[in-house]
Order: sequence, then C-alpha cells, then structure tokens
Amino acid sequence: MTFCLNSTIIKPENGFEIKNAVILLHGYGGDGKDISMLSLNWRRHMPNTIFICPNGHEICAINPSGFQWFDLTKDDPNYILEQSIKAENKIQKFINEIKQKFNLTNDKICLSGFSQGCMMSLNVGLISEEKFSCIVGFSGKIINQNNLKERIKNSTDVLLIHGDADQVVPSTYLLEAKDFLIRCSVEVQTLLIKNCDL
Repeated sequence: MTFCLNSTIIKPENGFEIKNAVILLHGYGGDGKDISMLSLNWRRHMPNTIFICPNGHEICAINPSGFQWFDLTKDDPNYILEQSIKAENKIQKFINEIKQKFNLTNDKICLSGFSQGCMMSLNVGLISEEKFSCIVGFSGKIINQNNLKERIKNSTDVLLIHGDADQVVPSTYLLEAKDFLIRCSVEVQTLLIKNCDL
C-alpha cells in the first residue's frame, strides 16, 4: 500500500509484532528523515511500535529541500488557519491509511511533532471522533484557540515539552497551550527545559 504522504518508516526490530504506532510530524522546513532520529532512543523502550515519519504535503516556501505543513510566508492568521486545515485533512487521510495498513485503532497511535508538527498533532489529535493514545508535542503552540475550541471532539492526554530559551516559538506558548487545554478539560502535562533553545 502506498501512503498519501512519503514517509520514513522504522519498523520494530527482530520481527516483533506491530501493536502500536508513533506518527512523528516534522517542523517547518524539515522532513520525515530528520525527525525519525527521535525514534532511535524511543524504540528501545517500545519494542512493538512502528515509527512513521511523513514528509509535509508541500515543499517549504523558504527551504525547497524541505517540507511544510502550512505556509508561513504571510503573516495573516486567517490564511494560516485556512492552510493548516488543508494540512489536517491530508494528515487525517494519512492516519486512516496507517490504521488500515497495520490494523490499528486510534488508542494504539501516538501523535507527536516538533514546532509546526506539534501544532498539527494537537489539532488533528483533538478534533478526531476517537481519542488517540496520546499527543506529545515539542516546541509548538495552538494555531488558533478560538477555532480549535469550537472543533475539539475528544480529550486525548497531552504532553508538551519546550525549551525556555526558544527564540523561534517562545516558551510562553507552552503556558498558553496548557491553560487552553485545561479550560477544554484536556489532561495536560508540561516540561519546560532550562537553558534550551529548542
């Protein structure tokens, strides 16, 4: 089966049965191969897990060798929201393909991502009809709180991790996301790492 997004896939070692999946979404200008490096440590503790790391569906506007989930060249919140919803639809189709291919349900899938990939993980994870195993986000934020609040359909547990010296996505977004999720009755844990600029 060919997936709708080109992906780097790391299967369990030693032929272990696939019982779970972690879908890792890269940041702006990155690709699936870059973020797949996270699996090197995780897989030692998750022997029955397949790690699936798709490339964004668009070539990055400012880095043609990488990909994006949505365009950031326009500083227009309405445009960014519109583009992110297009990405949601693509990722939802991709997740359905993964579920079919590996015979998995949402509760066996962790959505994770870095920066723009974190933003997409939060949106896609919380608007699904069924809860996911969890959402683990690194250095991201909520794209549009008013819009997401209207569309949340589940309360998947969330872990957010952020460096306190991040210059690209300031760590204040971690606190804003935590407050938003608590108000939406979503269980959330956070980790703010000192002297880290990611």
